[in-house]
Amino acid sequence: MRNVHIDYQGSALNFQSASLLAKDIARENQMKDPTIMAWHQSTDQVVPPFYDGADPDTWWAKYGSGNGGHLEVCVGDDYQFIMMDTRGYEKLGEMPLRNLSDDQGNQYLCHTPMLGKVDDKPSLEACVQLDGWAADQF
Repeated sequence: MRNVHIDYQGSALNFQSASLLAKDIARENQMKDPTIMAWHQSTDQVVPPFYDGADPDTWWAKYGSGNGGHLEVCVGDDYQFIMMDTRGYEKLGEMPLRNLSDDQGNQYLCHTPMLGKVDDKPSLEACVQLDGWAADQF
């Protein structure tokens, strides 16, 4: 895997601005359509999810490289990104999924074609309650 470091000296970056810098650097390094496979924020106080037995400081890099990442871009000392080029992959387009909440605040992942685009109440036929297994689709 190739490594590139951006020596960023400006004001504090957020994820959005750091990821845009990383994508620009990836384009300069021959990636036509760079995509972030994994990332890590060194200064974040939130503990990222990790697998039992995995090192929480390095599992993200192993995941990124093991799933097609070919370029590591470090932005300053705060953000590290594993990038891959997705130019050969088919684009998905709009997902037929959306998130809704019921009156009690429970969150659901709903299949829009079954629910309808105007209905904003989760139904048992079209939705599944979010938990540790269902992914958030904001």
